Amino acid sequence: MAFGPLLYGSVDHEAGGMSSTLRTETPASRPVSPRPALVAAMLGFALLTLDTSVVNVALPAIGAGLGAGMSGLAWVVDAYTLVLAALLLSSGALADRVGASRAYGAGVAVFVLASAACGLAPGLPALLAARAVQGAAAAVMLPASLALVREAYGDPRRRARAVSLWAAGGTVAVALGPVVGGALTTVWSWRGVFFVNLPLGLLALVPLTRVARSSRGTAPLDLPGQLTAMTALGALTFAAVEGGTEAWWALGLAGGSFAAFLVVESRRRHPMVPLGLFRNTTVAVAVAAGSANSVAFYGTLFVFSLFFQQVLGLSALAAGLMFLPMTGLLAGVNILSARVAARYGARLPIVLGQVVAVAGLLGLLTVDAESSRVAQALLLVPPALGVGFSLPPLIASMMEAVPAERAGTAAGLLNAVRQTAGALAVAVFGSLAARSMETALPASLLISAGLLTLTALASLRLPGPRA
Repeated sequence: MAFGPLLYGSVDHEAGGMSSTLRTETPASRPVSPRPALVAAMLGFALLTLDTSVVNVALPAIGAGLGAGMSGLAWVVDAYTLVLAALLLSSGALADRVGASRAYGAGVAVFVLASAACGLAPGLPALLAARAVQGAAAAVMLPASLALVREAYGDPRRRARAVSLWAAGGTVAVALGPVVGGALTTVWSWRGVFFVNLPLGLLALVPLTRVARSSRGTAPLDLPGQLTAMTALGALTFAAVEGGTEAWWALGLAGGSFAAFLVVESRRRHPMVPLGLFRNTTVAVAVAAGSANSVAFYGTLFVFSLFFQQVLGLSALAAGLMFLPMTGLLAGVNILSARVAARYGARLPIVLGQVVAVAGLLGLLTVDAESSRVAQALLLVPPALGVGFSLPPLIASMMEAVPAERAGTAAGLLNAVRQTAGALAVAVFGSLAARSMETALPASLLISAGLLTLTALASLRLPGPRA
């Protein structure tokens, strides 16, 4: 599937550095604007991010409609995020191999079809199967969208600003997700949270028609590594969701599969996860801090969605509105962090954002059923703002730390670990909530705060401002 004219690159020397200018094979040879690539990437990232936040608010309605218990609801979230995380490892290499524009277009098309299948699902098994296909499509879309930005912007400073806008597209979707999901669930049905993806997905394909067709790479697919990684992640998530005696054999399977994964990746000539990347301090810190951010954000969103509806008795729409102050400022914070990073270096916003998030999570320990609704909504703001402030420079730092030809692989690695962390947070916090919401709420907040404290300290090792 081809999108746009065939393009080739030329390197222009400009004041302040080098930038890659793509040119069409036409007599006029006019430079191609990078904006369509950025718009396409933003819309795709927003689409797959919206699916996470919009579904969380609809979980109680899904449980009532399909007769699903707490573990079933956790799987509605994790069937998507687990497959997304597992396939991101190799889909980054796939984007490098077939070209980011081709991978992105195919991923969006499959995502739209899977969303329709979710909305039409007659029961929980069918819904979980369609959610898994959604996750597979999102796994192709995510690294391809970030690789599109990497290809379109050659200058590092312009690229950093573009990455912040890319992240802002996702945070706007996160902001709208709870409200849109609550409104659709209250006015129509939980099925509406999946059908809304159809027009949005088609819209995401429109700017792709004006994007340069990406060149093909030669990175081979690593099937043994993919199989061992999927087995390890699946077994680990099963142990966290289901618990009981089955958890022990699942943990054993996860440990054995992970060990096999490390052996396979260390011996393959072209591994999907080059273990040598982790010798780079920036890569190691970015992966760890990105994971902690996902635990804090998605874990908090999941637990408080249940708290607002099951403990406080709010409707899905009212619960969605409770998240609006938390998510409404994220896009602006993403853009602000890029400006701070451009002036003072990436380390400052990364560390500062995590410190603010830790303070906010500890502040949420004061929330209970007797707290005022206004206080509950406002106390959710600092953790979200802290995560939103640290994430864009963290992503940009990782993309700068790897060669351009490894952009898809690096994006896949970072987001795979982030999604895995989010899936495990939902699984663990969901298991705690199934036992007692009274203990699940503070436990989830303390776990998230502890992880962010560790990664904030690790982030101090990042390089300082460049001259």
